[in-house]
Order: sequence, then structure tokens, then C-alpha cells
Amino acid sequence: MEKNSKIFVAGHKGMVGGAIYRKLKTDGYVNIVTRKHSELDLINQEAVEKFFAAEKPEYVFLAAAKVGGIMANDAAKADFLYANAMISLNVTQAALKNGCKKLEFLGSSCIYPRLAPQPIREKDLLTGSLEPTNEGYALAKILGLKYAEYIAKEYNRPFISVMPTNLYGVGDNYDENRSHVLPALIRRFHEAKIANKKTVTCFGDGSPLREFLFVDDLAELCVFLMNNYDGYETVNAGVGKDISIKDLAKLVANIVGFTGEILWDTTKPNGMPRKLLDVSKAKSLEWTAKTSLSDGIKIAYEDFLKRYK
Repeated sequence: MEKNSKIFVAGHKGMVGGAIYRKLKTDGYVNIVTRKHSELDLINQEAVEKFFAAEKPEYVFLAAAKVGGIMANDAAKADFLYANAMISLNVTQAALKNGCKKLEFLGSSCIYPRLAPQPIREKDLLTGSLEPTNEGYALAKILGLKYAEYIAKEYNRPFISVMPTNLYGVGDNYDENRSHVLPALIRRFHEAKIANKKTVTCFGDGSPLREFLFVDDLAELCVFLMNNYDGYETVNAGVGKDISIKDLAKLVANIVGFTGEILWDTTKPNGMPRKLLDVSKAKSLEWTAKTSLSDGIKIAYEDFLKRYK
């Protein structure tokens, strides 16, 4: 990308798109195109095609998505499948039709089989059954990834994809019913602290292992790949190590300042037992995540305090 290239960041109001937008601005890119959801509904094919025909972006970061935590995903599989499939297909097709030089599709590590060998390699995709609680979202992301891959091969266009592990950081979603595990823990422990509660109850039994990547580290990789990677296969984005949800809860509680007891509601689902990505491909491209989990949670908590009402 040239510094004056026209770059469309789809989903710039979300955590991932916002981080990519900040990274581009910091790196001196001056022609960044954005649209809020109220200005452009990416689920609407006609609206997307009109936007691309008018703007003709040269590069596209497809970070827009309908997202939510385990309970939201499990309760609304149809909604998550439809919305994310339409966003992926509409934007990617419009980019192809309007001469976009390169598109980067942002997926999720939930696309991989529930019982995939650990750490999960890119080639493990579609080798087993998905985690039932987020199957709708995962199927939509697989569709978006494969559509970009097929375009790259069929039309010889560098449409690439990145599959990040669990993300957190500035701009995260702390909604009680739709947030992912780490922001949910931040909010729950903070509210318990200010209410002087003796206990906090968390979902599941705390045994699942999860990997967490600070969103600004992902943004650095995304911009790097847009400039340096044209391969057909997706690139995993993670830190290469994981932590149990139980230990994560203790870490978040300590950073937030909650000193009470942590209880576990085993009637709630655990999700995938483990989800650690093999990040050797990203490392071979000379990228490694820089932010430690404790430092990243501190930054995320500071951002939460600024935005929390």
C-alpha cells in the first residue's frame, strides 16, 4: 500500500477495525475510507455495491462482523450465520467487481474443529466437527475465508485471510449479554468490587484453555500482511500459549481489585475444551505478538473505566 492509497476499513467502529484504523493512521496512511453501520449496512447487497462503485477502494480490511460471547452465539445461531455470511460475501464480491487490488478477510479461531489437535494448524480447517455453541458464526467465517481463497485462485487476485485467536483490548464490547469471556470478566469483577460483593459467579467450571491476543498486536500483523503476504492459505494470529479460564479469572480479579471468592456455575457451557493456535507461519514471516496478557488486561481495564456507565 502507498501512503495515499484508498483503503476501506470495514467495521472501523468495532474493536478489531478500530485497532486497524489506528495502526494505519499511526503509519501515515492518509486516504482511509470508513462508514458507520447507520451509513452503510453491509448486510444489504445493493448498498454495498453502490458504495464500492462510488468509492473504488484499492485495499479492503474486512473486519466487520456480528459478534457475541458464548451465550449470544448459542442462542442466535441463525442470526449470526446469516449476518456474517452476508457481510463476508457482499463486501468480498463488491471488492472483486470493482477492481480492488487486495482484500484481507478477518476470521476467528472458532472456525477450527472442536477437538482439533493442539496447537491448531491452518491446515486443520474442515477436518472435524465444530463447537456446537458457536457453529453458526463459525460456518459464516469459513464461508468468507473460502470465498476469498477461491477468488484468489480463480481470478489470480491477492485476497487473503487472517484467523485471530480470542481478542481483547481497547474498544472491546462489555455488554452483559453479548461480550466475550475476558471483557465479561472485567465488567463482572469491577461491578462486584464497587458493590462490595463477597462472591462472583463465572460460567462453566473454569477448565477450558484459551489463548488471548491484544488487539493492537493483531492490527500490526494485519497491516504487515496486507503489505507482505499473498498466500492462498489463511494465517493464524495468536501468542502461542494459553491459560485456563479459572486462572484468567484470578488474573483479571487481581488487576481489577476484586478480593472476594470466585464461584463457578457448571450448568453453563464450557465451549471448546482447548483452542490454541499454531502461529509458526506468522513467526516465519517475522511477526510475534508483543503485549503480555497482564499488561494488555491493564490497558483494557483502563479503557473500560473510561467508557463504562
